[in-house]
Amino acid sequence: MWRYLAEGFTDRFTVVLYDLVGAGESDLEAYDREKYNSLAGYARDLNEIIDHCTRGPVIVVGHSVSSMIGALADRQAPGSIAAHIMIGPSPCYMDTDDYVGGFKLEDIHSLLDTLDSNYLGWSSTMAPVIMGTPGQPALSEDLTNSFCRTEPDIAKQFARVTFMSDNRQDIVGLATPTLILQSTDDLIAPVAVGEYLQSVMPSSTLCLVANVGHCPHMSSPSACSEAMENFLLPWMGEYVD
Repeated sequence: MWRYLAEGFTDRFTVVLYDLVGAGESDLEAYDREKYNSLAGYARDLNEIIDHCTRGPVIVVGHSVSSMIGALADRQAPGSIAAHIMIGPSPCYMDTDDYVGGFKLEDIHSLLDTLDSNYLGWSSTMAPVIMGTPGQPALSEDLTNSFCRTEPDIAKQFARVTFMSDNRQDIVGLATPTLILQSTDDLIAPVAVGEYLQSVMPSSTLCLVANVGHCPHMSSPSACSEAMENFLLPWMGEYVD
């Protein structure tokens, strides 16, 4: 999923890519339903990777809910992360009286019920909607295949943890420099979410990417790369390998 973006940085940075436990080529035997019943378990994994692979604070690039995993890892181990690049982030997907997350609670319950009853069908239907690029069908196929490769019971739990989480208190006041990359038209994380994040994170910068869909790192990698390059300039000398 990162090949369209990561290759532009591997010549200057040490880039570490990893699959969340339970997805991709991760060790499924390491999946613990209790540990991963909240995003905090994934955040502990990230901090273990940082400890194992690096000599100092890192720049974490995360997409969607993985941006919140990065924020939680930051809270767990202050000083381990020098900056965040959050692509399509959302701390809470549910609308409340004073917050626009994009979904009503009943819509989320309906989505999760559909996923529980027919995961493969849900994946085939929703992946093109999430990707949002009818002119680039190969990208929708990539996302569909990624969903379908994930063990259904794990995917169902991850979806439930993702859509039912509320990490607004974890993100409020987070002072680590952060670039928020938000698509101009995103069904999953609308622009209002990016504006909210910018308003509660004192060292954040919001950059809107002209893109339809939730995966601009795949469908608009050049625009994302340009914004990242500008954001990373202060760290170039320190983090270039």
